[in-house]
Amino acid sequence: MKISLPWVLDVGFNEDGSRIRKDNAPENLAVIRHIALNLIKQHKSIKGSIKGKRKKAGWDNNYLRELLLN
Repeated sequence: MKISLPWVLDVGFNEDGSRIRKDNAPENLAVIRHIALNLIKQHKSIKGSIKGKRKKAGWDNNYLRELLLN
């Protein structure tokens, strides 16, 4: 089953709930979300959902560093 990118961004990053609407901010944050999603998808050492991995990166600086540097 192929899951669409807009669905992943909405569920994993709550993109539809974003209140950022001014100037270029929505597009800039969309780029940052895509980069974060790609980093999370590439990281295979820990199994789990995209949302769970994103939360873990917010809680654990070592895991965040691992995501960003690998």
